[in-house]
Amino acid sequence: MELLKNHRSIRNYLKTEIGNDVLNEILECGIRASNTGNMQLYSVIVTKDQAKKKLLAPFHFSQPMVVNAPVLLTVCMDINRFYKWCSVNNTQADFQNLLWLLNGCVDASIFAQNICIAAENHGLGICYLGTTLYNAPEIAEVLKLPAGVVPITALTMGYPESVPELTDRLPFEAVVHYEEYQDYTNERILDIYLEKENLESSQAFVKENGKEYLAQVYTEVRYKSADNIYFSGKLKKMLVEQGFRFE
Repeated sequence: MELLKNHRSIRNYLKTEIGNDVLNEILECGIRASNTGNMQLYSVIVTKDQAKKKLLAPFHFSQPMVVNAPVLLTVCMDINRFYKWCSVNNTQADFQNLLWLLNGCVDASIFAQNICIAAENHGLGICYLGTTLYNAPEIAEVLKLPAGVVPITALTMGYPESVPELTDRLPFEAVVHYEEYQDYTNERILDIYLEKENLESSQAFVKENGKEYLAQVYTEVRYKSADNIYFSGKLKKMLVEQGFRFE
């Protein structure tokens, strides 16, 4: 419980290599994760080679940790393997639709989180790379992913060089609902986000971006509508080319 409650994203790593026995045990913990129908609709590509990490780095916005971490894991939803199993057993799957895209994303996400917990239990640090979906087509090309294998997230992993302070989280009552969803009044929203907005780091974030409110930084700077549409279009094009249907 203390391990889970004290999670930090680690972006600075020592050069110490991760032993194969440790890494394999961590990955095995991922494989034991819950998944859809025990079909395990995921795969992971382990990248240790510096040259390969340098090829991938631009598609993660050239964040230094991508190259500096001893290990980069790219976690993918994978219906390719299951399709081929069905094919050699005289049956045909039809998973190229929205439902199974989401099932694969859920499987890959649970798999990734098991890996993270196991890694932290070994004293390692991890950081999720949200950039993976932004540039999934390019990442897929570098990693030679076949149709039906889509990058969902990536993780940097290594022994921490430094450990940051705990990141803020919304209060318990902000996210937990009992029996039915209790929608938020404006007053409750303001109360829920008050502590986050009053953090010194948040106020600095607002000031350095020339905004009035923290929410504006998220919608007008970090996750702009034009960017969302652009990256969504790239991802959808990739999926349609792979045969996914969204009708």
